[in-house]
Amino acid sequence: MGRFTQGFYGYAFALFVCLAAVGLFLLVTPQSGTQHVPRVDYSIDQANAVRAASYPVEAPRQVPQNWVPNSSTLTQDGSTVTWRLGFATGKQMHALVAQSNEQPPVDFANRMANTDKVTGSRQINGTAWQERFRSDKNQRSLVQIQPTHAVVVTGSADWQELTDLAASLTPQTRPAAAG
Repeated sequence: MGRFTQGFYGYAFALFVCLAAVGLFLLVTPQSGTQHVPRVDYSIDQANAVRAASYPVEAPRQVPQNWVPNSSTLTQDGSTVTWRLGFATGKQMHALVAQSNEQPPVDFANRMANTDKVTGSRQINGTAWQERFRSDKNQRSLVQIQPTHAVVVTGSADWQELTDLAASLTPQTRPAAAG
């Protein structure tokens, strides 16, 4: 037994035992070839945003079937209401709709787009959207700044996917007051 606890043979034997243990672990551990993207239900955040916001909250009417809503965050700080809704797109990229009545709206838009440089514009459903691109983050953004709020569609998704998401946005109706 002494020769397995000393010198080169001891080192080789210990290495073999460790590799065998790792191999056994990998053999018995379930493996999945598919990537799991968590799905969230954003309907409650959407309803609460519509109820709390002083601006017309926009939500996707319908996104492509292979898109997965994977994040929704609603924050309220006094009268400022911000809603962020994220998706994993069909091409496994990220797209986010962020909207807020934070003042001034241009500061919110610049922060969400990670740039204040407008690189172009495009018409989506008859509305002009600014295009912004930040190459070091591979981030594309479509920005719409209104006097009372801003809407930003941003992410690593390509321009067509972002345009599809922006085109699906529709103003949500405020619930009738209980009377």
